Amino acid sequence: MKLLRFGQPGSEQPGLLDETGTIRDLSGVVADITGKTLSPAGLEMLRSVPPSSLPRVDGDVRLGPPVADIRHFIAVGLNYTDHAIETNTPIPDEPVIFSKAPSCIVGPNDDVLMPREAHMLDWEAEVAVVIGEHAFELAEEDALSVVAGYLICHDVSERQFQIHRGGQWIKGKSSPSFGPLGPWLVTPDEVPDPQNLNLWLTVNGVTRQSGSTAKMIFPFKYLISYISQFMALEPGDVITTGTPPGVGLGMKPPVFLRPGDQVELGADGLGRQKQTVVLRS
Repeated sequence: MKLLRFGQPGSEQPGLLDETGTIRDLSGVVADITGKTLSPAGLEMLRSVPPSSLPRVDGDVRLGPPVADIRHFIAVGLNYTDHAIETNTPIPDEPVIFSKAPSCIVGPNDDVLMPREAHMLDWEAEVAVVIGEHAFELAEEDALSVVAGYLICHDVSERQFQIHRGGQWIKGKSSPSFGPLGPWLVTPDEVPDPQNLNLWLTVNGVTRQSGSTAKMIFPFKYLISYISQFMALEPGDVITTGTPPGVGLGMKPPVFLRPGDQVELGADGLGRQKQTVVLRS
């Protein structure tokens, strides 16, 4: 299944994308797509509903983040060797873990709001997972069993805040609009090999990132197991798993986003996003 949420910010309704690419309204079945909806029982119930029985959603509608009420937005840094090298950072022996504020989450095509004091606004295309079950001290061989789905994340980053304001990454990762998610959440049955997904990103039509999850230093199952050793993962939690090379910080000289820039990104089977950078008023 491809689960999504559509409508204006704060008033999104649950939906799914059927095999023809038509949005179907799920609001008569579930109130919203939350951690509870993404439990094994919740997903099984949704699979029992024939998409053709659901109302069509016609016209050009805004897509919101595919999951509501996300309480924990966990990120992994430096998870591709070439990305660590391009940013002059040692290749980690263990995963680098930080948080993004859930208040940064927006829809896949919403504007990226550039903070007034930002000077080093950067792009990062990533594949994220959404947790569907409580998980604590999970064995690696069991880790993928708690995944409710996969989706695209744009880990927008203000490098000045991240690097030059005390070295705490959350500062550069959490401004409103710095976490576009979607367009939809794809359940694991439609992602036969998450460790073999191509992902890409362009800025103003120029390809900046092109990579594959096959080149992750720490694969999905390792990351989920590793993180669960330090905290309990709950249904609806999002883990975004790092970016391949090609970020602006790694260019020589560095290149950063400016107001008016257009960013597009996508991944195999997970759809695509498109954002315009806008200076926050």
